[in-house]
Amino acid sequence: MIGAVALGLGITDYFRDHHYVAAYLLAYIGFRFADLLVGEDHPREPESASAADRRVTDQIALLILFAAAPFERTYLYGGEAPSWMGALGLLIELGGLWLALGSRVQLHFFSSDRTRRERMVLGRTGFFRYIRHPAYAGILLVALAWPLQYGAPIVELITIAVGLAVAHQEMLADEEILRERFGEQFEEYRRRTDALIPSIW
Repeated sequence: MIGAVALGLGITDYFRDHHYVAAYLLAYIGFRFADLLVGEDHPREPESASAADRRVTDQIALLILFAAAPFERTYLYGGEAPSWMGALGLLIELGGLWLALGSRVQLHFFSSDRTRRERMVLGRTGFFRYIRHPAYAGILLVALAWPLQYGAPIVELITIAVGLAVAHQEMLADEEILRERFGEQFEEYRRRTDALIPSIW
């Protein structure tokens, strides 16, 4: 029904005129499918209420981000963002998708669900040679690329602030588990690598 309404509103014409936006969404859809294909099997026990609530909350935040950027462009500035901005946004997104999916493939660990973190391993090669949390870095890049597509600086700043805060919390939780599991081996790895951004953080 939503698809029929979108077609009736001329969304296909919009995508035909905005190649970079269409390419972003197609790449993102491809990433989601790839993530499902390489992901772990679902646990046999039913998903807990808190885990289900968290999954819904994550999706709502993403939908708000996807709606806010075009809203800002349309109602605050009008017109179209420069085409170089759309191209740069697409390039950043593709880099982020490569980083997020590639890091999961490297670890043979394809889920960031809290209930599955006990299966974590300590990766120190590939992307993990440079930063400890390349999957979070990749996901953050994908999120930052969307407001850039539209030239929406307010949404971009909010995405950076919220994204870094959420990533920080998630990384602390992951590192606590890694510290408990690997002890000094993890501490040595932590001392010689950055968390999210090489040479910065």
